[in-house]
Amino acid sequence: MHIEELRDFCLGLPLVEEKFPFDQATLVFYIAGKMFCLCNIDEFDSVNIKCDPDKAIELRSIYEAVNPGYHMNKKHWNTVKINQDVKDTQLKQWIKDSYNLVILTLSKSKRPELLND
Repeated sequence: MHIEELRDFCLGLPLVEEKFPFDQATLVFYIAGKMFCLCNIDEFDSVNIKCDPDKAIELRSIYEAVNPGYHMNKKHWNTVKINQDVKDTQLKQWIKDSYNLVILTLSKSKRPELLND
């Protein structure tokens, strides 16, 4: 996966915004003002995504590319190395899962229109 493909994919999800809140290299994707995915655009070798805590531990035990979230809450975030033992299709599904986890924290009135299979 290339940074352009990640960016296109994330921005293709409903109501997603991108920002550089930390520095000029850390691209963060938001839904309703909450982060669900971030990466370094200068050294695009990994992506941080939210994950269910139990699933996060499971994925770390299965895939070499999946590690506790770098500079993130390690219970709720995973860092996934790009182009290792995780296929792009799987990574995209995990990004959707991250997006949906954030949506579940929103008010019920906003959820139905945003949940993404």
